[in-house]
Formats: sequence, structure tokens, C-alpha cells
Amino acid sequence: MKARDTVAVSALRSVLAAIANAEAVPQSLDASSPTVTANQYIAGSTAGLAATEAGRRELTGEEVAGIVRAEAAERRAAARQYQAAGQAEQAGRLLREAQVIEELFLTAG
Repeated sequence: MKARDTVAVSALRSVLAAIANAEAVPQSLDASSPTVTANQYIAGSTAGLAATEAGRRELTGEEVAGIVRAEAAERRAAARQYQAAGQAEQAGRLLREAQVIEELFLTAG
């Protein structure tokens, strides 16, 4: 990473974002959700310490590994499509991203 490997950085950011998205808890819009005090000065806002913080769920190692495998597989599939369309440079970049993902996430665990 010190050599500013943009392909590796891009792949890592993408995987970390996918993991963070998987940790997100869907927001509930029903009446059973906890009541939050409204702010009298700004319409539609909430008041109170951490009133707008959303909960996160913890993923198991198996779930994270599944996300990582899916990210690598998506890149390999897209690379095949780019290769078939004659876009060898883009296909190579995606294959390199898949390789980085697999090396750093799947072999390190």
C-alpha cells in the first residue's frame, strides 16, 4: 500500500464499504419504534444525545468471509464480461482487485 497501489486501495475500500453496509440495521418506520423527542427549532429533526444514531449488527466471521468472497466473485464475473467486450485493461484491473481481496482477506484469516 505504501507504493500507492490505487487498484488495491480501491478494492479494499469497496470491501470495507460492503461489510459496513451489511452491518447496517434496516430502519423501522412502524409505530413500535422507540419515541424520540423532536427538536422545537428545526422541523423534522430530533433532539438528545445520539438521538439519530443508528444501531449496527455484528457480523460473524463466516458472514464477513461470505461478503468478501462475493465481492471477489463479482469482480471476476465483471472481468469476464469486459474481456468478452474487448476491454482487456478494465478486465485486468478487476482481476487484480479480486486477487488483492482474496490475498488480504481470505488468506489472512
